[in-house]
Amino acid sequence: MSTSVATPIVSSIDHARLRRIALAGMQIRRSPPSAHFLAEELERARVVGPAYLPPNVISMHSVFDFRDGVTKGIRRAMLVYPGEEDEGLGRISVLSPLGAALIGLSERQSFQWRSATGVWRTLHVARVVRQPERASECDEHRDGATGSIGRMRPNEDRT
Repeated sequence: MSTSVATPIVSSIDHARLRRIALAGMQIRRSPPSAHFLAEELERARVVGPAYLPPNVISMHSVFDFRDGVTKGIRRAMLVYPGEEDEGLGRISVLSPLGAALIGLSERQSFQWRSATGVWRTLHVARVVRQPERASECDEHRDGATGSIGRMRPNEDRT
């Protein structure tokens, strides 16, 4: 389905949830090929704790910019769980062919996938704008008295 060769990086939380979704999808009588593809991607993924997920990797509910190989335009999207998708709002289900290929990709990676109509498409991840795992990590540093996060932002490098 996809020609992405880079090893996806997935948080342990996303990995557990997505594995259940892929397995449930494969048990449907006419299971979607993307359920099998998602399971394959999860099998080859490098699983890390949420705090160790690099800020430039697409995880569930990440907002990212990508370049479509057909239109060459940059679009913004969010990777979501099945039932949360909305093409008009740029919400892509992880159980779609495109969504299954996106999980665990990082900025500057490109891949090809076969669309639902059978046409090969190309996508290039330009930038991860927001990643929930990084936002959660910032919440751990919240000042109890004021509730402020201070200078830390979800995608800042911490050295």
